[in-house]
Amino acid sequence: MAVLPVRMFGDPVLLTPAEEVTTFDAQLRRLVRDLTDTLRSEQGSGLAAPQLGISLRAFVFHVGGVAGHLVNPVLSFPDEREQDGPEGCLSMPGLYFDTKRRQHVVAKGYTDRGDPVQVVGTGELARCLQHEADHLDGVLFIDRMDAQRRRAAMRAVREAPWFGGPAPRVRVSPHPLFGRNR
Repeated sequence: MAVLPVRMFGDPVLLTPAEEVTTFDAQLRRLVRDLTDTLRSEQGSGLAAPQLGISLRAFVFHVGGVAGHLVNPVLSFPDEREQDGPEGCLSMPGLYFDTKRRQHVVAKGYTDRGDPVQVVGTGELARCLQHEADHLDGVLFIDRMDAQRRRAAMRAVREAPWFGGPAPRVRVSPHPLFGRNR
């Protein structure tokens, strides 16, 4: 178990879709422990394997007393209700921006031992599950913003003390935003 460095915005691993987990072994269990330890150390709500530079479809979460992990998650949405509120990312420390997400989500996947698991989330937990699943697809939460919010977010990123390089490529999400692309 270890606390590992979180990859910062601009790192190409954050824009690359992660590989499906096919082997449920001690190495995967160690990854989940490392993700959990790092999340706890960073005091975040969720952390995906790509944020540690590991391109595997796994993430951990801890929101409102609900903690766990999902491997190879698939999300579904039981209704069309949306929420719009502040969202942050450990790969963009200290920055929070209003982002639209679905209000309710059902996340199905596997434990680190390969057992099927389902997590039903509402509100902040739903937001977290969607955020972390996006990381596995190479999508950042700023990719989910409308153009005006995205410009403001990029301005804040360029001014952030941890940012020190050429402006990274920001792209529009390849996934439909509640039935519409932006």
